[in-house]
Amino acid sequence: MVEELLKSGERINQLFSTDIKIIQNREVFSYSVDSVLLSRFPRFPKNGLIVDFCAGNGAVGLFASSRTKAKILSVEIQERLADMADRSVRLNGLEEQMQVICDDLKNMPAYIQGSKVDLILCNPPYFKVDPNSNLNESEHYLLARHEITTNLKEICRSAQSILKSNGRLAMVHRPDRLLDILDTLQQHNLAPKRLQFVYPKWEKEANMLLIEAIKDGSTSGFKVLPPLIVHNDDGSYTPEIQEIYYGS
Repeated sequence: MVEELLKSGERINQLFSTDIKIIQNREVFSYSVDSVLLSRFPRFPKNGLIVDFCAGNGAVGLFASSRTKAKILSVEIQERLADMADRSVRLNGLEEQMQVICDDLKNMPAYIQGSKVDLILCNPPYFKVDPNSNLNESEHYLLARHEITTNLKEICRSAQSILKSNGRLAMVHRPDRLLDILDTLQQHNLAPKRLQFVYPKWEKEANMLLIEAIKDGSTSGFKVLPPLIVHNDDGSYTPEIQEIYYGS
């Protein structure tokens, strides 16, 4: 069964605090700590519908599946990555809970008519495209890292169109985009509610942020959570990250 689902150059990794296995290939962008942290950040509905935007090889939705009984729809524009995600769904026997769609976020209304989604997860491309952008990477890395096929505005517009009132968007991104993120969320009637900065080590600057916004929410009640530190000084994981990766 496993061998039948793997293609050339692929391997299977497991997040050891769960039973979830994921098909990966270094050529097409493997998941990293940002995907893992995003899958642990929001409050998950017990049931309902979750959509994973910019799903890549499906890591965020797959890891989230162990925390909820909700249906999960993973959306990825790159055919090769969507195919890997679909095979990982089958590898884990999650066909009843998860579905993978290979399409542009702009086309979400074709799959979800009206405001039906309880939670959207998104690990988007982080970098704007400008004259200083490094555009010499492989196509898969390029589209995963740079705002070529989608951007913050399109993500927020698509989220706003399919979220229920009081439905939530949870996203991981870079701290240097925070002002842009806050502005774009509010332009699309998505009220920021929770923010957490992630630091590689105590003495380093934050290199990630996790943010959650509510559709049609009020602008009051915004919370900045305690910082999350990934590594101790010796390079080992802090207790918080150790538990996320390996369990208590």
